[in-house]
Amino acid sequence: MTTQDIASLGPALARFLESFACCFVKRPSFKHFLAYCRGLLGDLPRKSVEPIALAADLSVRTLQEFLSDHVWQHDRMRDLLQQRIAQRHMPTPGTPRAADDLGTIGILDETSHPKKGDKTPGVQPQHCGATGKLDNCIVTVHLAYAWQKFHALIDRDLFLPEGWADDRQRCRDAYIPDDMGHQPKWKIGLGQIQRALANGIRFDWLTFDEEYGKVPEFLFALDGMGQTFIGEVPNIFLAWARKPKYRSLRKEYAPSFVRNLARWSDPFIYAPWQDVWLQRQTLAPQRWRVKAARVYLVRGKRDKRTPTDRTYWLIHAWQPDTDEHKYFICNAPINTPVAVMMRAAFQRARIEHLFRIAKSQVGLSHFEGRSYVGLMRHLTLCQLMLLFLAEQTDRLRGEKPAGHDRAGCSGLEQLVSALA
Repeated sequence: MTTQDIASLGPALARFLESFACCFVKRPSFKHFLAYCRGLLGDLPRKSVEPIALAADLSVRTLQEFLSDHVWQHDRMRDLLQQRIAQRHMPTPGTPRAADDLGTIGILDETSHPKKGDKTPGVQPQHCGATGKLDNCIVTVHLAYAWQKFHALIDRDLFLPEGWADDRQRCRDAYIPDDMGHQPKWKIGLGQIQRALANGIRFDWLTFDEEYGKVPEFLFALDGMGQTFIGEVPNIFLAWARKPKYRSLRKEYAPSFVRNLARWSDPFIYAPWQDVWLQRQTLAPQRWRVKAARVYLVRGKRDKRTPTDRTYWLIHAWQPDTDEHKYFICNAPINTPVAVMMRAAFQRARIEHLFRIAKSQVGLSHFEGRSYVGLMRHLTLCQLMLLFLAEQTDRLRGEKPAGHDRAGCSGLEQLVSALA
């Protein structure tokens, strides 16, 4: 990155933030917005209200009020962010694609934020991916968008545990709306996908992990929206290799675990193994051995189980070096190459990269407060700064010749450091 590149980022940031000025009722709130966003991009060790306020020479109380109490429209800001991506970072309809272009990718996932105390909205002992154990944390659900080398987080929601939802006084103390109750993560994710579609974003593929794939209702809802998906499912996910002729509790008509279908059912026994090489950003390509067959999914529960009217792809992927096995369900057309489906499925790594950058560089996990509104605004502003960095990385990459040092890398880490 040249000196001119770095110097250009200040005015570029000002222009970028000005495009969201319509979300603010009063000009002072907009000025605090500018200060907060610059703090998120700065080199502060912790990017919560107090360090940002002190670095900007503002009253801590004033910036706390901006985040939690001032009147401004953070949901509208999220919608504008999505509309900006739809207008600037989607392929033009009818434009020829490169052979290896998967198109636009939607990635659904959640992340956890360890917290101390019991006042942060949604905090309680629960599985924390950040520490890998049961820990005191909050969990937020996010939707990411990716196309070619561009990717960004485009939505965020708090997962509210049932214990919180049942204690309405505790919710009111945290300024959680009275109409906000407990929702499973797949329903939260479905709402995020619907919002993105309403704001003009289209996904050629949608991918997710088994937390969402294990719920047939989620898969059927995506089907009803006409959304192509490939998602990981647990090895005990149920399906039929052949459509049963009769509804019966007899064992031969019962659905099977996908791990058993992949091992013993005729479609998989006779399907050939295929080698699929998957590119990785910083490591050598990885070989997966893959089998695929069409199966029927299960509607209903227990003695009311019935097969779906149509078939889906069931993909068994085996990594020989580690002996890791993964299972995927996909509703892509029957003529879709298995290698293409696998490449789409492994785009999930991109949201993990975004989470790492968001937490280490723009303070996604650094919120300190007791207000639900403040938490949602902090998450929104972090996603906004990630979008700015992604756009500038995309611009600077495009200005460099293909052989230029760093021209092909994501560049977000270097860009944050340079801007700071």
